[in-house]
Amino acid sequence: MCDAVVTLKKGEGRILKSGGMWVFDNEIVKMEGNFENGDMITVHDFDGYPMGQGFINLNSKIRVRLMTRDVSREIDRDFLYERVKNAWEYRKKVVDTGSCRLIFGEADFLPGLVVDKFSDVLVVESLALGIDRLKEQIIEILKEILRQDGIEVRGVYERSDAKVRQNEGMERVKGFIGKEFDTNVQIEENGVKYLVDVKDGQKTGFLLDQKYNRLAIQKLCKGARVLDCFTHTGSFALNAAVAGAREVTGVDASELAVEQASKNAILNGVQDRAKFLCRDVFELLPELEKKGEKYDVVILDPPAFTKSRSSIKNAVKGYREINLRAMKLVKDGGFLATCSCSHFMSYELFTETIGQAARNVHKRLRQVEFRTQAPDHPILWAADESYYLKFYIFQVVDEK
Repeated sequence: MCDAVVTLKKGEGRILKSGGMWVFDNEIVKMEGNFENGDMITVHDFDGYPMGQGFINLNSKIRVRLMTRDVSREIDRDFLYERVKNAWEYRKKVVDTGSCRLIFGEADFLPGLVVDKFSDVLVVESLALGIDRLKEQIIEILKEILRQDGIEVRGVYERSDAKVRQNEGMERVKGFIGKEFDTNVQIEENGVKYLVDVKDGQKTGFLLDQKYNRLAIQKLCKGARVLDCFTHTGSFALNAAVAGAREVTGVDASELAVEQASKNAILNGVQDRAKFLCRDVFELLPELEKKGEKYDVVILDPPAFTKSRSSIKNAVKGYREINLRAMKLVKDGGFLATCSCSHFMSYELFTETIGQAARNVHKRLRQVEFRTQAPDHPILWAADESYYLKFYIFQVVDEK
């Protein structure tokens, strides 16, 4: 720890004061003392009141990421052990830990760090300079804590290759931490088996946040004809097939994803009922409508159409378009599962957009349930960025 102090402008630090963990560059009135980017500094309010300790980085608009409110606490191994242990004990209570997110950044009070567990393999994503210096120490602590519960980690792979690292003045990094191992890892979730490519798969290799949303659609799919749009490696489609759907079509624009989804279908013995197409969903849905195709269940799990506030208008158009197209393909009394994984697409805006789509195509929506991300991706109140996934299941009914 160094003796540098950052002082907030009067009236600023609203996120920090409401329970969040970020201080932005435009909230600071002065910086005193010597420090390097990534160092631990103390944050004071405008009147000198100590607000906590955090990592500073002059390259980032998020100038300080808070680690603790206790300005007297040493950020040492004992501190990190406590944070990691708390994160693991929480997961043991709320999710199946066979494969799960072990650390979710700010929501686990370890800002900028994500660690996913796929069976006996850990995948690490480090997105902030301060935590990057501690990542190997945190991984060793995590391995030690898992070992106490009889879990031996076979290997660790780093996927710190997201563009946002460049906003922190950091290079994109990808590769083994420690010994090399086979990066194709088999996992099982909700009774469905997957081969996860932790080296080249999307983000950390597999999207764990939809775990219980995938389970939620199973009960709707027995004997059903199902269309899964933006299927990626087939997760929703395979949950439908394993649950007893008579016919499942998964669609994705990525050839690599479709190839992997087809392999996953074989792995689960459902290749006769689950087929995958490499197509652009926006082009395919109007074609299916023109052919008069109808489905018992349509699933929409698109990538984030917006990653900034400036592109929300275009995102709304995209979400409205795919939802109204999907509603036209759902048979009367069938079901639509639809979601947004963008933090910037708020619950209110997403809900309004779906409502507009339904009115445009004269469909009535009966809400079955609303869900968010799995609890291993906890939503920390006051840390708005931790709440990003909105997931609806509707029964779609023709106007009568």
